[in-house]
Amino acid sequence: MNRFARLVTSVVSAERGLVVLTGPGGAVKEEPPAESWPPSADDSPLARSLCRRVTDSGRPLALVDSSTEPDGGAAGAGGDAEPAVAFAGVPLTGGSGEVIGVLCAVDAAPRAWTGKELRDLEDLAAACSAELRLRFSTDRAQVARRGAEEARHAAERATGRAEETAERMRTLLSRSQLLLRAAEDLAAASGLDEVRRRIGTLVGGDLKPAYVGLVLAEGRNLRRIAVPDSAAVPPGHPEEVYGVEEDWPTARAVRENRMVVVRDRVDLAAGYGTRAVAGFDSLGLTTVACVPLAGTRRVLGCLVLGWEVPHEIDVSERAVLTALAGYTAQAVERGLFLDDRVTVARQLQGAMLTELPVVPGLDLAALYRPAAVDDMVGGDWYDTYPLTDAPPDAAGVPRALTIGDIIGHDMRAATVMGQVRSMLRQADHDHTGEGPARAVRALEHACARVGLDAGGTLVHAHLTPEDAGHWLLEWTNAGHPPPLLAHPDGRIERLAAHNHLMHRGLPPLPRTDHRRVLAPGAVLLLYTDGLVEVPGGDIDAAIDRTARALGEAAAADVPLSRLLERLADGASAPGEHDDTVLLAVRVPRQAGRA
Repeated sequence: MNRFARLVTSVVSAERGLVVLTGPGGAVKEEPPAESWPPSADDSPLARSLCRRVTDSGRPLALVDSSTEPDGGAAGAGGDAEPAVAFAGVPLTGGSGEVIGVLCAVDAAPRAWTGKELRDLEDLAAACSAELRLRFSTDRAQVARRGAEEARHAAERATGRAEETAERMRTLLSRSQLLLRAAEDLAAASGLDEVRRRIGTLVGGDLKPAYVGLVLAEGRNLRRIAVPDSAAVPPGHPEEVYGVEEDWPTARAVRENRMVVVRDRVDLAAGYGTRAVAGFDSLGLTTVACVPLAGTRRVLGCLVLGWEVPHEIDVSERAVLTALAGYTAQAVERGLFLDDRVTVARQLQGAMLTELPVVPGLDLAALYRPAAVDDMVGGDWYDTYPLTDAPPDAAGVPRALTIGDIIGHDMRAATVMGQVRSMLRQADHDHTGEGPARAVRALEHACARVGLDAGGTLVHAHLTPEDAGHWLLEWTNAGHPPPLLAHPDGRIERLAAHNHLMHRGLPPLPRTDHRRVLAPGAVLLLYTDGLVEVPGGDIDAAIDRTARALGEAAAADVPLSRLLERLADGASAPGEHDDTVLLAVRVPRQAGRA
């Protein structure tokens, strides 16, 4: 601003030029000193006092002799009088017209200011105001730029922190969802195979391991079980079964019941034997986590997750793996229990399936196929026995044939089936010669008396030998799929007559016997609904297909065992949802007859 002070002295021929700026509230600044010309000139208290009058009024002020003013030109500070001076001052204005300072000319001696001098002073004040406004604007812009730069840096830092927080939240949400899915999916697993399938699907998507496996404890040994859909399941792992005391990370996790993490190959080689290194090299893994599966009474094994590249397992991931292993342990324990029950039920069911005797004058064959779903243990059965005191393979004696299906697919159905099988045999022997319907009524009566809820269906038949190799078939049908009879002349008959199924809630209703004569060459097929019934399928169409296949095989004299295999293989969905039982009887053709 000294430039404008110098111009004042030059333009109006004054001894001194001053540029005095106002402070907050428009007051003239006491400090720092005003910018003046000549630079060595002091801005006296009197000059500042006169400038204050300009800023207060907002109008120019011209004084020939300040001593003639009412205050006598006294200084504002200290009260000491100064020499009389001539003073001319013009306000400096900001962008909104506010007073921001004073441009003034001062002489030590009185003088009259001409109109031209005052106008020139006003022009200089306008230029000085513009310069000040530009300077203030530049200063504000620089401050704004610095503020914007600081704000940008702060925003970048905040964005980085927000992204880190968001990523942590996404990870936490993903892992929470993983544990929720694990709790839901593994709770529904009904066997060990299903646990394996579900754990592979669960873990593979979220934690992104290259390998997922289960190691199960079997006494003092551990057995590796590959999880389906794992990305790295080599066909020949060198150690499928190994001792729990051996030098493997999985064995240590089971022994010590704690998570064991192998960070890299160096860590593996330093802590374990060469066999373990070779085993994990064959899997192509770098980082491995072995998490024990703690059961109710013992450690069941461990869950193994492996990554092909170094993988840092932080505290939160350890917590997720521990929780996941807990859900897996519950599912494994439940799966082992259910598998054991299924095994026992299948053994029970198999023990009650009659071993077919060799009967002169008859060919007999049976086929039992359990459901493809392991937990679908049912009450399907077949039976055959002589109706007299004769040995099972005695010739020329009446025989009973039975095929049935007790409602249910569990251990109860299998045990009830065993009771019904024995009770029907007893009923037959207690009512000899009274026909199959009478035996079934006696069975129902006995079940009602002892409180046995034996709901289901069955076909119970008696076969009695007649002359010329013929057999009389008498049967009663309690709501069961109709037997199929292939006659020697190629006709296929659906023996559709039936009565109601067996059920504890039904009142006593009559049952009827039906009869056919089986000529030499005839084939009788009894079967359960697993052969012809599928969800959403047409059971009548399935029975018709079975009848056609039976006719073709019977006409070709296909051996009965092969015939039954062919029928079961040709079913729409053989044994997928239910057990399938088939029982066939053929009356052999007589020698010399086609």
